[in-house]
Amino acid sequence: ILVNKPLPLSFQRGSDELFSSCISNGPYIMSSGAANGNDSKKFKGDIRSPGIPSRVIHVRKLPNDINEAEVISLGLPFGKVTNLLMLKGKNQAFLEMNTEESAQTMVSYYSSVTPVIRNHPIYMQYSNHKELKTDNSPNQRAQAALQAVNAVQTGSMPLSTVDGAGMGSQSPVLRVIVENLFYPVTLDVLHQIFSKFGTVLKIITFTKNNQFQALVQYSDGMTAQHSKLSLDGQNIYNACCTLRVSFSKLTSLNVKYNNEKSRDYTRPDLPTGDSQPSLNAQTMAAAALSAPGIISASPYAGAHGFPQTFTIQQLSLFLVGVYGDVMRVKILFNKKENALVQMSDGTQAQLAMSHLNGQKLYGKALRVTLSKHTTVQLPREGHEDQGLTKDYSNSPLHRFKKPGSKNYSNIFPPSSTLHLSNIPPSVTEDHLRGLFLTSGAVVKAFKFFQKDRKMALIQLGSVDEAIESLIKFHNHDLGENHHLRVSFSKSTI
Repeated sequence: ILVNKPLPLSFQRGSDELFSSCISNGPYIMSSGAANGNDSKKFKGDIRSPGIPSRVIHVRKLPNDINEAEVISLGLPFGKVTNLLMLKGKNQAFLEMNTEESAQTMVSYYSSVTPVIRNHPIYMQYSNHKELKTDNSPNQRAQAALQAVNAVQTGSMPLSTVDGAGMGSQSPVLRVIVENLFYPVTLDVLHQIFSKFGTVLKIITFTKNNQFQALVQYSDGMTAQHSKLSLDGQNIYNACCTLRVSFSKLTSLNVKYNNEKSRDYTRPDLPTGDSQPSLNAQTMAAAALSAPGIISASPYAGAHGFPQTFTIQQLSLFLVGVYGDVMRVKILFNKKENALVQMSDGTQAQLAMSHLNGQKLYGKALRVTLSKHTTVQLPREGHEDQGLTKDYSNSPLHRFKKPGSKNYSNIFPPSSTLHLSNIPPSVTEDHLRGLFLTSGAVVKAFKFFQKDRKMALIQLGSVDEAIESLIKFHNHDLGENHHLRVSFSKSTI
């Protein structure tokens, strides 16, 4: 499969837009009664006054084992935290910011970006208390944590001192996985996003297990914790490029070169290295040239054509079409085991190339390279090309023709488990198992979705079998005006 220069991604969201939707003009008020408990009778029944900002924020649904420093960390990206009251018996807390503006920004942001601590979504709203007045004696841990964090922020205390407050022991290095990589994510994009939370010292990017990943090093663990809390689970672009952020076991990164794959921002003198520009860099540079993405399918040297059970057009439209909308396919006249495939844009071409390069089909591996061609030309009127060129620009089988389609969020590498959808009520598990057995595949497991029997997972004997079955059964007529939809799944049964 060959890929060439992409179209400019005019509908692509800039990295700044990761945050733009999170800051609104007015506060968003969660619908909930406020905390009460034995921790402080003063705050019993904090009934929410709708839409009235306050420096005091009521935080709910906290995990049982949360500590004071973790609650404080929720507010630190938005300003100075001046007071804290923990209601551990109710899994709630009150957080006081130094200004009403800081509190407004915090509530507005978290109304769109729900923070998660140990798999617990955290919710917050304004309190109708304008300030916190707490007794120091029962609130000593919270006061100690506040003093330690404020001392670190002002530079009067080393970070290690905060360990006792439960905050300094985290690694300053974050491991970042980008899922649903529908658009290129560069080192510079990552730096722009992660530097919003503090000074980024180093970044290393790499691909592992068919996933684009990065290691991001901050100056301290506290900053890394703020960043992880805010960015984990967020999309860089609309409905795709989802960030999965966790702490790395590493405490420092060793960067040898400053180039498009790695950067040490403290060492601008480092050499660039001898490596060729990465695919992402090439693709991003080519985006300005407004050329469509071209891919071409072929087996490695020594293979003598694909099996006759399907055509290269089927291979392109169904298999390559998992990763983008196929516009045109041209089988090469002198090398009929090769084909050029034009995608809707170059990013889709890159995505197909990154996921399908080296995958095996009936024992033969697909080869993926960049094409020198910028478009697939249709034959001139009156000139026949023996049916070697097909135009699919109006195909009803395109998965991504609707902006914001759910398919953008479900792009995965080939796997032995397939996701089936659009299943009519009359079709049973035995029917679907039997269908896939007809292709020679081994069906290891099958499961309907519990809440929606229009969808199911089927696990086959190998990735190769799954690829072959997807090509054969995607758009298969199941009757009742239902055509089966097949895609790769990241789940197992």
